[in-house]
Amino acid sequence: MTPPTMEGTPPERYAACLERQLAHQQLNVASYQLGGEQVWLKKAGPRHGMGRYRLLGALALLTRLEVMRPVPNLGGPQAIATEVRRLRELGAQGLRVPQVLAARDDGFLMRHLGQPGEHTPSLAHEIDTAVAAGPAAVLALWMQGLDALHRVHARGQCLSQAFARNLVRCPDGTVGYIDFEDDPAAVLPLAACHVRDALCYVHSTAIYLRQSGALHEACSVWASWLQTCSPEMRRLLAHSLARMGWMRHLPRSRRLGPTCSACGQPTTCWPRPIEYAAHPARTSRAPTRAPRARRPPKLLKQ
Repeated sequence: MTPPTMEGTPPERYAACLERQLAHQQLNVASYQLGGEQVWLKKAGPRHGMGRYRLLGALALLTRLEVMRPVPNLGGPQAIATEVRRLRELGAQGLRVPQVLAARDDGFLMRHLGQPGEHTPSLAHEIDTAVAAGPAAVLALWMQGLDALHRVHARGQCLSQAFARNLVRCPDGTVGYIDFEDDPAAVLPLAACHVRDALCYVHSTAIYLRQSGALHEACSVWASWLQTCSPEMRRLLAHSLARMGWMRHLPRSRRLGPTCSACGQPTTCWPRPIEYAAHPARTSRAPTRAPRARRPPKLLKQ
C-alpha cells in the first residue's frame, strides 16, 4: 500500500516545490529532501517519434506475435500524464507504487519508496548480488518477483516494463513498482499485457538462475506459477512460445539469453528473450557490477 502523506505537509507545499524546482532542474529525474522526507521530481522529456513503433508493429504482424506489438511511449507531457494516471490507479488498488504528491503537464513530484536518504535496490540488483550465495538465495528472490506480478494481475492490472530493474525492494520487504510512462492496456488485450509482463520478467532474470544453478528448480516454480494465471493468459503464452520456436537455434550468449539446459526445452519451458526486439533502445541487460552510488538528495529550504 502507498504510504500516506506525512502529517503537517500540506499539498500546496508539494505543488510549490514542483513549480520551483521544475524551472531549474537539468536532469529528467532528480531527488530532493523536503521537510524530512525524500521526494523525486520527474520532468517531461523530449517527444518520441512513431517511426520505430510502426516498424515493430509490422514485425509483430508478420510473425503473428500479438505480445510483440509495440506499446508507444510518446514522451513529453503525454508520458507524464500517463505515468501520473497509472501511479494513481495502481496505488488505489493497494499496490506499492510511488505516491504522486503534485503534478503538472510538464512534470510531477512523487514520494521515495524507501527511507529518506537510503537507496531502494531493484530486484535485479538483489538477485544478481545473491548469485554468489547460491541457488536457494536467488530462487527465493526470484519467486518474490513472480508473486509481485501475480498481485498486479489479480487486480486486473498490468505493468509497463516488467523487468526486474523496475521492481524495487522496499524496507519492509514488499516489492514495489516503478516506471509507467506507457500503458500496454491501451494497445493490447489484458491477457496479452500479462504475457508481456511475464516474458519481460523471465527475460531479465533467467541469466541469474542459470549462473546460480537454480534453473532446474525454477522450471517447476514457473510451471506452478502459470497455474495461478488465467486460462486466456496461458493460452496466449503457449501460442507465443510456439511462434518463437525458431529462437531455439540462436546461439547462447549474454545478449540473447540462456536456453533451459535443465529440461532441454528452451522455448517450451523458458521463453526466449524478445524484449530486445520489442524495445531496441531499452535493452534489459543484466548488470555486471553494482550500480554507481547515487548523488545525495538536495536539501530544500523549508
